[in-house]
Amino acid sequence: MSAILATKLGMTQVFKEDGSVERVTVLAAGPCPVTAVRTAERDGYDAVQLAFGPAKAKHLSKAQLGHLQKVDAPPLRRLVEFREETELQLGDTVTVEAFEVGTRVKVSGTSKGKGFQGTIKRHNFRSGPKSHGSHNVRAPGSIGASATPSRVVKGIRGPGQMGNRRATQSGLEVVAVDAKDNLLLVRGSVPGPRGGIVEVRSHA
Repeated sequence: MSAILATKLGMTQVFKEDGSVERVTVLAAGPCPVTAVRTAERDGYDAVQLAFGPAKAKHLSKAQLGHLQKVDAPPLRRLVEFREETELQLGDTVTVEAFEVGTRVKVSGTSKGKGFQGTIKRHNFRSGPKSHGSHNVRAPGSIGASATPSRVVKGIRGPGQMGNRRATQSGLEVVAVDAKDNLLLVRGSVPGPRGGIVEVRSHA
């Protein structure tokens, strides 16, 4: 499995040789130094830790700076572990060249926060009748019986915070790889706003 950290730059379109159009998301991926390697014998699981995102040294703790200095890495603000058996070693650097055109990937990130929303927008509930005299246009309707159980059961879908949660979009495909500018072009949309950091993993 190939993996890398990236920043979402936005969406655009690419014209292929046959004249068709691909809607793609542009990701500024890597380079990501390897800052730790976990092994099943020592740690109980196999994983590789990558660092990404430049930061000022004053914004990191001494422990974080010391951890990065062990592999001569500059101050970086995001450390993420990818669970996999890997041949990477401490000090190696992962770049977009780890991916090829046509590779299937899944992208994880934090979805856009949309604040407090009602059930129609948050859970796709149907609205009530909009005719004259209706008092239930966007309300969720009955959420609990009066006699039994005389309460609202746990887990019922209702209004509340929408978005701003970890989301994964799978089934995407790498359309183009620009090693010179460290860019990945992925077909389709990925979670999060422009400027958000996402995790890109290859999968079958």
